[in-house]
Amino acid sequence: MRIFSGIQPTGRKHLGNYIGAISQYVRLQDEGDPAIYCVVDLHAITVNYDPAELRDRLYDTTAILLASGLDPERCILFRQSDVAEHTELTWMLAATSTAHGDLNRMHQFKDKAIAQRELVSAGLFFYPVLMAADILAYNTDLVPVGDDQRQHLELAREIANKFNSRFGETFVVPEFTIPDVGARIMDLQAPENKMSTTSSSEAGTIYVLDEPKAIEKKFKSAVTDSGSDVVRDKEKPGISNLIEIYAVVRGVTMEAVESEFADSRYGEFKQAVADAVIEYLAPVQEKYTELRADEANLEAVLAAGAAKASAIAQPIVARARDKMGLGRPVV
Repeated sequence: MRIFSGIQPTGRKHLGNYIGAISQYVRLQDEGDPAIYCVVDLHAITVNYDPAELRDRLYDTTAILLASGLDPERCILFRQSDVAEHTELTWMLAATSTAHGDLNRMHQFKDKAIAQRELVSAGLFFYPVLMAADILAYNTDLVPVGDDQRQHLELAREIANKFNSRFGETFVVPEFTIPDVGARIMDLQAPENKMSTTSSSEAGTIYVLDEPKAIEKKFKSAVTDSGSDVVRDKEKPGISNLIEIYAVVRGVTMEAVESEFADSRYGEFKQAVADAVIEYLAPVQEKYTELRADEANLEAVLAAGAAKASAIAQPIVARARDKMGLGRPVV
């Protein structure tokens, strides 16, 4: 089973990124043949950005992935822009297998286009096609993603089916997996909104590299709800979010959390969640400091990963190119 997933290098990585994506990457790296993970810097340039900051954030993200437990000897980790097949296949899929109307229906494009105060780029519109190319270039079987990427993955499957129908069986139609618990970690100050790198409040976002005191302060000030019972309820999004966070970091069910804190009030429970998250992130923070300081090593890891990724993607994209009648025939 070939596994592929990508992570943006923009912004500071938060608890939602860690639970929804990074922890899945680590868990699945020994199940993939291979497991391929990509820092998607080409996706990051579809919105306004600073080049120097982009490079710094890419190193930050790579160091966090390694500190979290990704092992370059057990998976492939690389920088998207180092493998040219991603951009070539994007154009091939856009020109032959992607409908304008499908892209126009993408929720993330609508949301980000509204939020953009400057240029709303064509790249932002084409973002889902690049994502499809990322996945299809490796004949991926399984894509671990957060719930917010469900629509993009469904489109990738549709693009693969359209290409295969028109040109003959070429690409694997990928499946995707979304964690049952922790797929949507919400903003602590606005629990009706997902915790986000760009749109969440600072006080409502737990960053992977936050100091323990900052984590404790944010959880203590987290918005809860009327009442005092530690139970999940659609009318109690704040406390429901905290229950889900605690369940994930402790590795227990949400029912077990409700049972454990049946006699507790919100203040006591918030402290318990803060303590659990601090303990959960401590090993990553410790390893990150050492890894981030050695940018030469981070570059070496990414370069070695790109060579391995290219070796897989090149023949797959070449086959697709040949089926489309492009370039020199493949003998």
